Amino acid sequence: MELRSILSIFLARWWLVVIPMIIAAIFAAPDFLNRTAVSGGFSAQISYTAFQNMEAIPRETGDYQDLWLSSELVVNAFTDWVRSSSFKAEITRVVGDTVDINLLNIQADNARSVGQIFLSYPDGATLNRVIEAAISVLETTSANYFPQLGGAAPAVRVLNFNEAAASAPSLPNRFAPFLKVGLGLLAGLGLATLAYYLDPFVRRRSELEELGLPVLATLSKR
Repeated sequence: MELRSILSIFLARWWLVVIPMIIAAIFAAPDFLNRTAVSGGFSAQISYTAFQNMEAIPRETGDYQDLWLSSELVVNAFTDWVRSSSFKAEITRVVGDTVDINLLNIQADNARSVGQIFLSYPDGATLNRVIEAAISVLETTSANYFPQLGGAAPAVRVLNFNEAAASAPSLPNRFAPFLKVGLGLLAGLGLATLAYYLDPFVRRRSELEELGLPVLATLSKR
């Protein structure tokens, strides 16, 4: 009985429920019709190795274990540096003010002696320029940030990198049109509920009984 009463409230004022949904659907229509407008931006990845200047590493002839350890330590240090604001600042110095550094996202990871850089940016062409700048920064400016390198830039070898590729849009962007229509539905239900409580008229027998008034007779609609 309670559920039927709730449904009757909304069915009696169905236009209040439908109108906000129609308005929301109009605003959401461009997203439904032109899904390319919803973008997750562009992303790219760089894989590289790095090695300290061999002259700075004293070693015995034929002992290469310390060489691999040195490479691993350099890549570990680079991984932390790539995540820092100074690395972004160096990229800005190379590409200029045409890149909004606040929109550039850089993540880094490493597997022993192999480092990985993950970049994302809203514009693909700009991200390709950022990739070139990031590689240049790795190869030329690292010695400025690591005094333990003795002022000599380590050798950096890029193993692989891909040009900017479109990323899948995030879930909120993907479902944004449906969320708009859902909000319209909630607004319509809220309006219908408000109209019910503000309505001063008694329209049903059950409403009289809720007020404690006895019903003596009813008249047919015919």
